[in-house]
Amino acid sequence: ANLSASSSTLAYDREFLRTLPGLLMVTEIVLGLLVWTLIAGTEYFLYPAFGWVMFVAVFYWVLTIFFLIIYMTMTYTRIPQVPWTTVGLCFNGSAFVLYLIAAIVDASSVTKELDSHNYNSWAASSFFAFVVTCCYAGNTYFSFASWRSRTLQ
Repeated sequence: ANLSASSSTLAYDREFLRTLPGLLMVTEIVLGLLVWTLIAGTEYFLYPAFGWVMFVAVFYWVLTIFFLIIYMTMTYTRIPQVPWTTVGLCFNGSAFVLYLIAAIVDASSVTKELDSHNYNSWAASSFFAFVVTCCYAGNTYFSFASWRSRTLQ
């Protein structure tokens, strides 16, 4: 048996990073990392609201990296059974909604009375959480447009 004949190489789509959805995805990864590291560097575990923000930020950060790898390696072309436009719409839509809730919770939990030592980190994480929310809103729009064009065919 010749194993090299059965193996295949993954394609690499550099152009994806030059598209607006690709740029938004990279921005989501970078700023999402910033959101959860700003919170993780504090005593967030004393306040349940920041635990929720951490969960959302880390969960969608990992999934966004996963989807970036899928898009960059064009894995979606090798698994045509999965409705990728629907999966992308559900992912981006849920990320937008949960990140919006997390950003609001984050912003409403930031007070100087809680712990002035952590105030700046929590305030910065709140700001970046809203920026990441806007990025997921943009990707939700592009996912919806892609999904709608596929369903109209």
